[in-house]
Amino acid sequence: MGERILDREFFDRPSPEVAPDLLGRVLRHGPVAVRLTEIEAYGPPGEDPASHTYRGRTPRNSVMFGPPGHLYVYFTYGMHFCANIVCLPEGMGSGVLLRAGEVTEGVETARTRRHRPSTAAALTGRGRTTPERDLARGPARLAVALGLGREHNGLDCCSGSSELEILAGDPVDPASVRSGPRTGVSTAADTPWRFWIEGDPTVSPYRKHVPKVRPSS
Repeated sequence: MGERILDREFFDRPSPEVAPDLLGRVLRHGPVAVRLTEIEAYGPPGEDPASHTYRGRTPRNSVMFGPPGHLYVYFTYGMHFCANIVCLPEGMGSGVLLRAGEVTEGVETARTRRHRPSTAAALTGRGRTTPERDLARGPARLAVALGLGREHNGLDCCSGSSELEILAGDPVDPASVRSGPRTGVSTAADTPWRFWIEGDPTVSPYRKHVPKVRPSS
């Protein structure tokens, strides 16, 4: 038998409970596996203004309103994909953003994906070898390293036959888990729903949202 896959019941909880409990778990997609070191939680409609579901269901966020344990992939800044896992019962519209992790299998495959010509230059670091700690350090880099894109939106990660598995792995000692404000959000910026493993080199830098200032005419 292979390693145990996290079941649907694991994700059928509020996202701020699921997020810290995902730290140390392992995502495997084909030849690449990533141990999660940083997660952000996002709440249901009407409760969390930073969530994609805050104003209700749309064609873009419809997966978030489906059953827990499904993958929600979205495109951002016109160049990056980010991956989330749906939480709470169907219809609730909540989830967790997979922010960063350590590549534990398939390091060279992950590095090759990061350096493909189609990958945004900001993620590839062309002209240099990407350090292992940076391969999945940040939500867009994590998606690239795992080979996740738009075609994976809606994957059922708990079915036992999905191409993306979330393995139980070794959950971290709660004493090593830290929490703080989410990165780069413009609303509910102080909500402490970002969770990470203290001292882990693959955790991404915290960046407070800075409003864009239009030049005066």
